[in-house]
Amino acid sequence: MEVSAGGDQVATEIARIAVAPGSLIERADALLRPLRRVLRFDAAWISLLDPERRMQPALVCQGYPDVVQRYVNGPALMDDVELVGLHQQNVPLRLTDSPVPISEVPVWAEYLHPAGFGQGIAVPLATPDGRYLGMFNANTEDRAAIGDDVRDLLAALAPLIAHAVDPLRTLAALAGVVAGAVAGVALTRAGDTVALPGLPADRLLAAGSPVPVVAGAAVGRGEVQTKFLAPRDGTDAAELVQVTGLACPPQPPGYLRAVLLISPAPQLHGLTRRELEVLGLLVEGHSVAAIAAALTASVRTTTGHLEHIMVKLGAGTRAMAAVRALRQGLYLPSGLLPADGDDR
Repeated sequence: MEVSAGGDQVATEIARIAVAPGSLIERADALLRPLRRVLRFDAAWISLLDPERRMQPALVCQGYPDVVQRYVNGPALMDDVELVGLHQQNVPLRLTDSPVPISEVPVWAEYLHPAGFGQGIAVPLATPDGRYLGMFNANTEDRAAIGDDVRDLLAALAPLIAHAVDPLRTLAALAGVVAGAVAGVALTRAGDTVALPGLPADRLLAAGSPVPVVAGAAVGRGEVQTKFLAPRDGTDAAELVQVTGLACPPQPPGYLRAVLLISPAPQLHGLTRRELEVLGLLVEGHSVAAIAAALTASVRTTTGHLEHIMVKLGAGTRAMAAVRALRQGLYLPSGLLPADGDDR
């Protein structure tokens, strides 16, 4: 293979895969075909980091016996990654490049070498801002050393590979389905938030804000999409914005639960702040008496609010009003209400 010309062809194919529709798993599987033209490997995997579990579950893992695949998908692999410093360097690591004796690296000494592999190379995958994503690892049964030209070409291709399997880039594309989104983050399994490429952050979506908690609870109930209103601050005159939560596809690395987006509030149909609060409790299934108690209002006052809501939403019943509010995201969830209500 002519390295320069071949490298251009492989880079072009990887770039096409990066923008092709499909899941991360499908992209990772497709990446192995052009990468095999760089190095004729007998087995390979592409894995992504789950920082909350300190694991690197494989998107694709081909050619390895089950015992190796279990190790790759388990927590011990990260110990090996940190032992050789793969997560901190920008160049591929061959067996001969290991900063510690390869016989002391468990993944090689206890799994890959006993499985009959003679050589291997691990390519760290990182974003332009230095975020470690995971790795591409390939092994050959041939014991001939992997050349510098192959190592250098894989180093040049690594940013393209990372771009193709970056889960946050994929989620940022998912955010495009929400028209007018002005800010967004990814919500993690632990309730933390991570910046999305191409979208600014917002204090309403920061960790510690009640908004991610409310959206995370909806995702936890199995809702693929949730929409609701949120005030910019705790005052009655605060600007309202709409929050949209989109559940992440269930695939590795697994710690990203949802995309949270902020967009301008939709047409409110004349609904008052109090009526939006009533709608929030109605959507959540509370009775009139429970709504009144939650808002420290009388049942009579609450009933009046519900009658006004039905007229404004063109709904013949309270249940229909709740359905329309839920579909349009026209309600303030109880998790965003002040601790103490008042009869306004």
